[in-house]
Amino acid sequence: MKIKILLALIAVMLLSGCADLKDSEGWKSSQKSEFLDILKDDKYASICNQQKLYAQVKEDKNSKLMTKLLLSYTKNLANGCIGIRHSKYYEVYKQRVNQKNIILQLKAGESIEKILAPFVPEYRQFSALVTKYQALKKDSKLAKKIRKNIERVKIMKPNLGNNYALVNIPEFQVRVIENDKTALKMRVVVGKTKHKTPVFSSKLKYITLNPQWSVPDSIARNEIIPKLMKNSNYAKGRNMVIIKDTYDLRGKRVDPSTVDWKKYKGGKGYVPYKFVQVPSRRNGLGRVKFIFPNSHSVYMHDTQSKGLFKRKVRTFSHGCVRLQKPVSMLNHLTAGYTGTAKGTMKKWYKGRKTKHINLNKKLMVHTAYLTTYVNDAGELLSFSDVYGYDRRQKLNF
Repeated sequence: MKIKILLALIAVMLLSGCADLKDSEGWKSSQKSEFLDILKDDKYASICNQQKLYAQVKEDKNSKLMTKLLLSYTKNLANGCIGIRHSKYYEVYKQRVNQKNIILQLKAGESIEKILAPFVPEYRQFSALVTKYQALKKDSKLAKKIRKNIERVKIMKPNLGNNYALVNIPEFQVRVIENDKTALKMRVVVGKTKHKTPVFSSKLKYITLNPQWSVPDSIARNEIIPKLMKNSNYAKGRNMVIIKDTYDLRGKRVDPSTVDWKKYKGGKGYVPYKFVQVPSRRNGLGRVKFIFPNSHSVYMHDTQSKGLFKRKVRTFSHGCVRLQKPVSMLNHLTAGYTGTAKGTMKKWYKGRKTKHINLNKKLMVHTAYLTTYVNDAGELLSFSDVYGYDRRQKLNF
């Protein structure tokens, strides 16, 4: 009779799930099974440099080794498996992985998916590229290219939001993505190889109509001043004024003939005379620019050089992003992201006065370097490595 009762209790425990007891490392058998399922197809492409450890875990399911692999897998998912140095041209957004918290979550019985969830990139390209990668032979040239882009997505800024603008540098395209769909797309011109458009993220703050162009000191030294020395009317002929120590058009204007420009020709360093191209139809920035404040002094803007959009390779700027259809971008953002009426914006655009219009709805701008991209139709696109990052950035496995 006692044996029957004991067997009945065991049966109840099995049916209720109570038999899924923790081992000495805090693992439940269900967690082990779940993690091994994730690892089997490398669901989040994060085994990376832990292939040897994975082989051991798969063979003997040792709990200590499994914990070690879980921590490594999470770190690889959060911070990528590619050698990218943070530089003025490439910002890396690493996430903090608290190992103690992960172990506590594990011992509390949380699912492995829930533990990994905060580190899974929400950007649709991640899952789309992983799917394409898994369908290929891993040693193929295309697979290796896709894999580098999977790792780049991992180190993009988290929390992209439902709506954002994505400038994909190697594709020479900008897309406004809304609820995972492309709402607007157009060609762009990006930075030359010696003036690369940097990879970073920032929030679009405001739109400027009829902007002035405040020439950076580096461009003044290496492009404007040498031409001014050859032709004293160079600045005047391009609607530029020279102002002492400020880009404010109300500042004291300077006669170029009174300055010894040899001191400021070429090289680097501060120039006490500021070149400002005043708002006009001939302004280098065109009629509109879109500002997302950043340390790189980069923004999106209109341009006078419309012919460049016909080129296949469009690396011609000093780092800023020139738009093929700036009015389309203006109209789209006016309707969805500002409190300004379309008619009012159109009137301001046609005028000559500089106007600044704030956004009242969040829109992040992400400049990215993705040499493979899955479009809305599910097609895999591949682009040339214009800045050589595919060649220089190495996977760590």
